[in-house]
Amino acid sequence: MDLGGPVAGGAVGGAAAGYAQGRAAGQDRHGEVPSRSAQQFPQQPGQQPPGQQSPYQQPPQQQRPPQQRPPQNYVGQPYAQQPGQYYPQPGGYGQPSQQYQQAYADVRNPHPGAHGGRGFGKFSAAGLRSKLRRPKFGCVGCLGWPLAVLIVLLLVIAFWADAQLTRVASEPEQPIGSTKGTNWLLVGSDSRVGLSEEDIARLGTGGDIGTGRTDAIMLLHLEGTSAQLISIPRDSYVDVPGFGQDKINAAFTYGGPQLLTQTVEANTGVSIDHYAEVGMGGLANIVDAIGGVELCPSEPIDDPLANLNVGAGCQEMDGANALGYVRTRATAMGDLDRVERQREFFSALMHEATNPSTLLNPFDVFPMISSVSKSFTVGESDHVWHLARLALSMGTGVETKTVPVGGFADTDVGNVVLWDEIEAENLWNSLR
Repeated sequence: MDLGGPVAGGAVGGAAAGYAQGRAAGQDRHGEVPSRSAQQFPQQPGQQPPGQQSPYQQPPQQQRPPQQRPPQNYVGQPYAQQPGQYYPQPGGYGQPSQQYQQAYADVRNPHPGAHGGRGFGKFSAAGLRSKLRRPKFGCVGCLGWPLAVLIVLLLVIAFWADAQLTRVASEPEQPIGSTKGTNWLLVGSDSRVGLSEEDIARLGTGGDIGTGRTDAIMLLHLEGTSAQLISIPRDSYVDVPGFGQDKINAAFTYGGPQLLTQTVEANTGVSIDHYAEVGMGGLANIVDAIGGVELCPSEPIDDPLANLNVGAGCQEMDGANALGYVRTRATAMGDLDRVERQREFFSALMHEATNPSTLLNPFDVFPMISSVSKSFTVGESDHVWHLARLALSMGTGVETKTVPVGGFADTDVGNVVLWDEIEAENLWNSLR
């Protein structure tokens, strides 16, 4: 078809040439020069022209599967039967760890009835995590309650026994300065208080009440792990504060435990921290309560006054024989032999009382505690746990000795024992 011949063809050709030149000069098809941004960032297909803002369109979201809920009668499943993945994620987000699968499952699938309708599954998530992390102690937990009951029982017994102790004033009116270690004044009195006529005959104590004399006076010095038990002969001739020179046991008669303590301190220079006294009946009862003690006479002893007849050698003695053994003076050295037997007996008693076979046997330990609490008289500030510490300190071994003796003398107060002044002073000085 002819559109105008050469003229039309020339026009079309000229327009095409002009358009090509305009594009080369940076003009658009309308003869305008586009902006710099348009030159740098050419428009893409489907893009809005510059200067026009397209309306916001929310990107398409992936639809999440509906939440899965268990039936009303759901009671949970064992761990091994729980599904490994409760909410599959498109594209995959990885499987939960085996340890916390159950925790995630219970949190995602609550059901009424667990923990009052507010829990999750069989356990709450926090409770399950706590259970997963809780260490296992084996049989240690099994021993918890029995051990707690035993401790409470021992505390009750200790406080009961402490309440049974008889307490007296033993602090001296004029105490000396404190010295090293811990020092006990141990006294065995001739008291027969509480003994029946049958007991008096069996023990051979005589009919006198005997509340004003001491048959045994010992000073126990504890320092670190060492223990020294020192016998003071009851006929020792010393200065009794306020009464002049007399036998040391006279101080007990004049002023009781308080004056006796002050007399010992004044003549030894050693401060007394604790006081303990036991009578004849109490001593025999304690021995019988623990099943007897082993004593080793160096020679046969036959003393009708002490109701004692034993042979030489180590042997088990009951309360009656043990009491006669520490009271008799029917040997060559009289009172000096007796103080040695008293130390032997006291050491054997402490050893037997702290023996595991005694402490772990309720048929021995409870009667022993009862006898001790009812038989001992202690200072006002002393308690049953002080006595227990005393026994434990002596149970491992003790060094025994007697105050060095320099001679004997007859005085207006009778036959007395004289200390060796130099040796006795050296002994007391080692304890200060």
